[in-house]
Amino acid sequence: MRATTALFTPVLLGGCIIILISFAIRASFGVFQIPIAEEFGWLRSEFSLAIAIQNLAWGVGQPIFGAIAEKIGDRKAIVIGAFTYALGLLLSSFAVTPEAHQMFEIIVGFGIAGTGLGVILAVVGRASSDENRSMSLAIVTAAGSGGQIFGPPIAEYLLGIMSWQMVFIGFAGVILTTLLVLPMMRTPANDASKAELEESLGQILRRAFRDPSYTLIFIGFFSCGYQLGFITAHFPAFVTEVCGPILAGSLLHGIGITTTSALGAIAISLIGLGNIIGTLAAGWLGNRYQRKYLLAGIYTLRTIVCIAFIMTPMTPMTVLLFSAGMGSLWLATVPLTSGLVAHIYGLRYMGTLFGIIFFSHQLGSFMGVWLGGRMYDLYGDYTAVWWIGVAVGAFSAIVHLPVREERLQVRSA
Repeated sequence: MRATTALFTPVLLGGCIIILISFAIRASFGVFQIPIAEEFGWLRSEFSLAIAIQNLAWGVGQPIFGAIAEKIGDRKAIVIGAFTYALGLLLSSFAVTPEAHQMFEIIVGFGIAGTGLGVILAVVGRASSDENRSMSLAIVTAAGSGGQIFGPPIAEYLLGIMSWQMVFIGFAGVILTTLLVLPMMRTPANDASKAELEESLGQILRRAFRDPSYTLIFIGFFSCGYQLGFITAHFPAFVTEVCGPILAGSLLHGIGITTTSALGAIAISLIGLGNIIGTLAAGWLGNRYQRKYLLAGIYTLRTIVCIAFIMTPMTPMTVLLFSAGMGSLWLATVPLTSGLVAHIYGLRYMGTLFGIIFFSHQLGSFMGVWLGGRMYDLYGDYTAVWWIGVAVGAFSAIVHLPVREERLQVRSA
């Protein structure tokens, strides 16, 4: 099967389903912060470190699974990833010490890598035509936001009727259902150019590592991970503890959101909803404008939204406004960054090359999640972590500007 001119294909649909389920589970971990800490009497930083390690393991695993997919096949890599994900969740459900959680989250992180963006975006990217690639990558990324919409509220609901351990076991079974769509994920014949096919992985890696643009993209993706990791892991707890009361008779109270805990879970879902719109818009714009300028604009807007939020007294309304604004910018960077990598360095080793870039994202996620818990325990609030996020966001807006967007082969010629 070669890349088709149609936008919606079985590969795209299958990739969306896998990403949706994988991200629904991943996005729900922040909801478990308070229940797990309260059950064992842990500091906030203990479970935060477990989530941070999960993000770092995801980043380490992403180029590894990208290389596995390119070596033995995409579907085999996804099978390995799904079983690894399920094993990590199952083992986590039996963990009773911080160290056990932190160790088992390494397994979860590698499982996310095998069912996550690095592998799926590479498959969909190769199956898409040049004119549809940017939009296809955006649709898959937006599907991850679909998971983010449903994951946290479902986790919050399940915690009301069962223990967090049983929720983890249930999630382990759910991730294995992604294997049912594997027949749709037929690996397309490689549409890479003859020069790309003749080039080894080692050769393209050396060429990319010597290219300043690759380094700039790598550095710039750090802040995306920092902001997303911190907000996903800590925002529900932050809202629960800091937000003003939800008044009886208010609109939120009228639709069943009566506690700040529920508002925190809904806020993560609203971010996911806004991200669907923002990511699809980024995919559409990525076919028409230079991606580096779009990325610089997204990071600039993120910086402005965060400054406005942390300098305004928090109320249920400001939480919802921030969630909608940040959501529209949430993963809009992913189709643009992955599309930039595919455009400059080709499709042959897109999974590995984007996987390495994604490691920077997850290194940022690790720092955001870990610093959030550490600084909360030290200072009793998240103020410093928010301002660090503002600084790295502004930095990312700047470092994307010098990126050379033309193809590396054309540039070398």
